[in-house]
Amino acid sequence: MSFTGNENHSISLTAAADLTANYRSSHLNSVLGFFYGKTAISDILAQDDCVGIRIYFGEDDLGNTQLVICGVKADEDDIVNGLLAEFGAACPPSCGTSNALNS
Repeated sequence: MSFTGNENHSISLTAAADLTANYRSSHLNSVLGFFYGKTAISDILAQDDCVGIRIYFGEDDLGNTQLVICGVKADEDDIVNGLLAEFGAACPPSCGTSNALNS
């Protein structure tokens, strides 16, 4: 299978809230998510042959969950020699106002 960049990843707020609630209930006191600025995401997506992103789970030296974001080509290969993103702002503490996805 190859990627086009036009795959449908839509989800309703109700379904998304159910997913995040399930995660919160089974991972008490864990990071709920990360914020990445649009420039970092746009720069990754603007790379030659990039049709989307892949997000890998990682762990820093202190045992904290981190994410690593890379671009992906249509042939499903990661763009590992291009731009990568990490150091997202963790939620908590950077969660904003409580909503269906984070509380």
